[in-house]
Formats: sequence, structure tokens, C-alpha cells
Amino acid sequence: MISEVKDKQEQPKVEIAVENFGPIAKANIDLRPLTVFVGPSNTGKTYFATLVYALHGIFEGFLRVPLSNLFKSSLRILSKSHNNPADAFASTNEEAPEIINKLSTKHRHFKFLDLPKGIRELAQKTIKDSEISKNNLDIELRRCFGYHHISELVRGTQDQNSEMRMLININEEKQEFWSLNIAATNTDVVIDGTINEDMILLDENSWLSEEDGLNFEKLMEISPEIFPGLIVNNMNRYYLPAARSGIMQSHQVIASSVMANASRAGLEQIEIPTLSGLIVDFIQQIILYEESKSSESKITKLSKTLESDVIGGQIISTPSQNRYPVFLYQPSDNSEGFRLSQSSSMVSELAPLVLLLRSGIKPGDTLILEEPEAHLHPGAQADMAVILARLVRAGVKVIITTHSDWLLQEIGNLILEGLIDEETDEQPSWLRPEEVGAWHFQKDEPVKEIAFHPRKGFSPKDYEDVAEGLYNRSVNLQQKYEKLKGESRREST
Repeated sequence: MISEVKDKQEQPKVEIAVENFGPIAKANIDLRPLTVFVGPSNTGKTYFATLVYALHGIFEGFLRVPLSNLFKSSLRILSKSHNNPADAFASTNEEAPEIINKLSTKHRHFKFLDLPKGIRELAQKTIKDSEISKNNLDIELRRCFGYHHISELVRGTQDQNSEMRMLININEEKQEFWSLNIAATNTDVVIDGTINEDMILLDENSWLSEEDGLNFEKLMEISPEIFPGLIVNNMNRYYLPAARSGIMQSHQVIASSVMANASRAGLEQIEIPTLSGLIVDFIQQIILYEESKSSESKITKLSKTLESDVIGGQIISTPSQNRYPVFLYQPSDNSEGFRLSQSSSMVSELAPLVLLLRSGIKPGDTLILEEPEAHLHPGAQADMAVILARLVRAGVKVIITTHSDWLLQEIGNLILEGLIDEETDEQPSWLRPEEVGAWHFQKDEPVKEIAFHPRKGFSPKDYEDVAEGLYNRSVNLQQKYEKLKGESRREST
């Protein structure tokens, strides 16, 4: 039988609702292990994906305890100075003995009120202090969307007093954790947050063993919010934008130009074009690229599968004179490497994903990928669906925007594979229906979830309308053609 997801402590449910947000009239979306945004262009798919990226950056992974990234940076310590994580925790917290004692007690719930006082206070400030919440929100939203004021995200309507609303709700099936309400107009922003101080953070003892007692490393793995000061990076986020192919071919030029202009900015009044935080983060990942030391991890191995099964060659990184890496494509049947600009657009499109899989993305991280089907043959689009499913099986949360019917069909097939529970020796790529959420964006209409159907899979109505329209047009033209041929034959006889 196919094994269940290995996480002992499942991550909480993340619900994000918006109203009058950019091009989106209304949406209420809960993020699944694989979340799919479909629909016509300019309906808000990228807007919502960017919002998820920004909020993830503010709250660093939507944990049960809402600690802003800005606060957490002040809590972090260099645990390398201690041989044992427990020693590092104890050296920075006078409440450590009491907390460790509570964690070591079997069959006892560990609650929010059991956390160190400092962490509780910072969590409460993150949510309940409206000025702090407003500042954190404004900094990251402005960076990611590139606006001057949050009012620019308010959806344009005939009503000049229209209000944008946003809700972030973090919960589990049996309890609420925290929520944040944001309302913005052209002149004001109001933020109101609540936190459940009676929340149960841990209700089992999977971090205890009969022989060794408290397993600190395991505890940090399944509940990082308890020890934010010990963890340098909890859950990272990655965004591969639709423009990644062009950026990959010209990242050295972009980086060199920005640095050159920045160095002259103090002497000349040069206006430097700005890039969104998404693009800046993406370029930075490329410039600072380093391969992961754990070359045998499931995710690193997946990069090799992507290279062999889809790209048909290797992506090679070499240093350059200006210190920026140069990426080459070496086909499987060729010993020579080619610059990405000399390779197919498919190679440039997938190279960033290969590099990301090789550079340290880990279970618990979030990958947002725009149009994974771009520049891919339909067969390769189906292969990409398998790659995404394997990322999910490895513990990575995946969000995609797509226009590809082929991709959706293969995702449906992988869900059927999960329902059948077939045993296989291959790397697992099955999915469960509850692990996948597909959401349909349409202009001036609320975003709706697309239900999975065992026979039809995920079938957006506008896709069906296009297919039906093309079929009817083809039949009509064929009938006209046959009629014209018949008339021509009669005239010739």
C-alpha cells in the first residue's frame, strides 16, 4: 500500500480570502500541497500568487505561532556555538528548564501558553499591534508588488470609495490558531488580528523515545515555531516567474547594469529602473547559486530526473571573470556545453527549476511556479506534472499558474493513481484528491474551486467552451467544404 505523507505533525491549513484586490473581485482559497490557478489571462492568478509569496515572507511559512520575519531575525542565534540544540536553547532562555520539562512529560498537550514569555509577546504584537502589522504588511507588499501605497492594490471600480479586504486565517480541523483582517481604501488601512492563546501546539509525543527521552532535533523539525531562535531558516519560499527564460539568458547583463548604475548614482542623477521583489529575489538566487551538499536527497535526485527525462541533457554552472555564474546546457549526446542563449527556449525555461532543486529547496518550503508548461511540448508538459507531484511527495508545497489542459489532465491521472494505491518501484508521483486544489479565475467574477471528477479530472468550463467552439466550427467548415465539393462535381458533369 502507498504510504501516507510522512510528516508526523501536519502543517496547519492556510486560508487567504480577498475582495476587490487588483483584478480579483473575490476569492477565498485554501492552500493545498499542490495548488493550481487556472483561467484566462489578466484575471488575477499572478496577483494572488504574488500575495501568497509576500505573506509567506512576512510570517515565514504560516506557522501556528505568528512570528513576523522582522521579529524572528531578532530572535535568531548561532546554534553552531553549542554542541547540542538544547544547550543553545537553555543558554538564551531562563524558562528553558520548565519548558523542557513540559515537553518531556508524556501524554501532555503543549499549548501556546507554555511557550517562553518573550515568544508569546512577540506573537501577540505581530497580530494584535495594528501599527506593527501595518508596517510589516506594507514593507513586503510594496516590495513584491512594486507599488507606492497599498491603495494601488484596491480593485478599480466605478465606486471611488471601494474597499479592498484581505483575510489570512490559520487553523486546523479542530481549532483556530490566528487570523488577520486587512481593509484598505484610497486613504486608510485598518488591520485587526486575533490569536487563540489556548491553542494546542503539540498533542502527541512523537519527539520522545524510551531510550533517549527528549529528541530536540525531531521536535524542532515538527514544530519549529516553539524554537524560532534556534533555526536560521524555517521554511523558505521560492518564486519562478513567467519571465524566467529571458532572465536566465541575460542575468549577467541585468546584474552588471544594476551594479554599474548603483555605483554612479551618487555622482549623477541617474534614474535606475526598479524591479519587483519577485524578480530581484529570483535574480539573486541565480547570482548566488551554490549546489547543495546533500546530493543524494530526494529533491536533488529529482533534478537529475528533470534533466534526463525532460531536458535531455545537463545544466552546468561555471564561474566567470565578473564572478557571476555562467550556465551551460550539455546535451546527453554531446560533450560540449552551449550557452542557454544558444539552446532551445525549453532549456532556458526549465534550467531555473533544475538549479533550484540542486541548491537546497527542502521539505516544508514553498515553490510558486508560473506557467510550468511554457515552451514545452505536450508530452513534456505531462512529464512536468509528474515532477510537480514528486515534489509534493517529497514535502514541498507547490503553487502553479497554468493555461495547460495537458498539465491538468496528467494531474488528474496522478490523483487516480493515488486512489488506486498501486505499488510501484519507481519514485512516487501519486496524489490524493485532498492534496490538490484547482481554482478557476475569471474576469469580474468570484474565483471558484474546480472539483475533481474521476472521469473528467479538472475541467474548467472555459476550456470546455473553447473545445466545443473549435469542434463546432470544424464541423461547420467541413460541411461547407463538402457542399462546395459536391456543387463543383455537379457542375463538371
